[in-house]
Amino acid sequence: MAANEEKQKRPLADDPIVSLAEVLEENELLENEACAVLGGSDSDKCSYSEGYVKRQALYACNTCTPKGGQPAGICLACSYKCHEGHELFELYTKRNFRCDCGNSKFSDLQCKFFSEKEKTNCANKYNDNFFGLYCTCKRPYPDPEDETPDEMIQCVVCEDWFHGRHLGAVLPDNVEYQEMACQSCMKRCSFLWTYATHWSVNKATDADNSGPLAKMEDDNVDVCTVQENGDSQNQKPKGRALKTEATGSKPSEPSTSCKAETSEAANGDEASCSVEEDAAKNAGCKLQQLKKKGSIQRECATYWPRNWRNRLCTCPSCMNLYKELEISFLLDEFDTVLAYENKGKSDEETDSERCDPLMTALSNMNRIQQVELIYEYNDLKSELKDYLKRFADEGKVVTSEDIQQFFEELQSKKRRRVDGMQYFCS
Repeated sequence: MAANEEKQKRPLADDPIVSLAEVLEENELLENEACAVLGGSDSDKCSYSEGYVKRQALYACNTCTPKGGQPAGICLACSYKCHEGHELFELYTKRNFRCDCGNSKFSDLQCKFFSEKEKTNCANKYNDNFFGLYCTCKRPYPDPEDETPDEMIQCVVCEDWFHGRHLGAVLPDNVEYQEMACQSCMKRCSFLWTYATHWSVNKATDADNSGPLAKMEDDNVDVCTVQENGDSQNQKPKGRALKTEATGSKPSEPSTSCKAETSEAANGDEASCSVEEDAAKNAGCKLQQLKKKGSIQRECATYWPRNWRNRLCTCPSCMNLYKELEISFLLDEFDTVLAYENKGKSDEETDSERCDPLMTALSNMNRIQQVELIYEYNDLKSELKDYLKRFADEGKVVTSEDIQQFFEELQSKKRRRVDGMQYFCS
């Protein structure tokens, strides 16, 4: 019997040993992550009245809108209040989305916050994430059939989630990156390759880490372009002199009010004028300036450093390009997930300070009571730390009986201290 008891006290060889500090650290990380994702969203109020929210935590309900039906997204508050007990897919955060809960996509369910909503939110964008499928492989996460450990990364443009091994680009080692643009979005927004050649975290290597993207020596470079068949060729930058045959335009007729000029001179003047106009047009365009230094395209995703969006060109031509591609949000510094998380953390800290029970109690006490409470708090923290340390040193498991004994002993010490305390000068 004693041998059995001793065996129960000793941890099995295969059982992982986790310290209290590790448990507390992991718990803190989970709390910080939840605070970052949920802190920027309101858990008590449906976001529908705010319209298309710049960024918020979203969920999809597999119980109400299963695969085969219409995709729909619900806000944090509705996930708690209207879909309690349902099977939900956590979508992390998405931009410019209006809560669908209770609209025409839900046959029987009515939103408990807003009973009447528009039938559809036409500006919402949906993908397979709303049915619990992710990446190019269209698999769930976590995937019960996938035993390969891999990190899921969200694309900054389409906001789908991808396995690192399916991005066609090696995840940067020992380099911080803030955002990722997937292969499909880089193909659709091909102008981003000009920026990626010079700014992206994986700018120095191609998809399989086999070679440089561009060779730059001062401002004279061999421009590497990728043809439709995927083969690349090096082209030397051409001179400033242009020929009218290159544009397919005919030489202008000389004006009757001017002196007669030869056809060759007229062509030369037109070409010179065209070059000067193009130079003036591109002088304020960062994109065109970078193109002159070299650009390359690959069939892979790209990783971007912090604040890379601030370096995008904002000339009228580029602004029109962003609008046509529906990616104007890239110029919004508050669109990033990092900005959203920081706001959530800041709001949470403010709420914690405002609702801190210790500070509330202190504000309602006189000076003597405040000193006593602070003394008791510090004493409790010190005593509990020393008490738990004994268990850690001896390798024992802390039970509920041990905790109960701790507080009984602490209460006994407090009574002895109070009985012997004098509140007057002798």
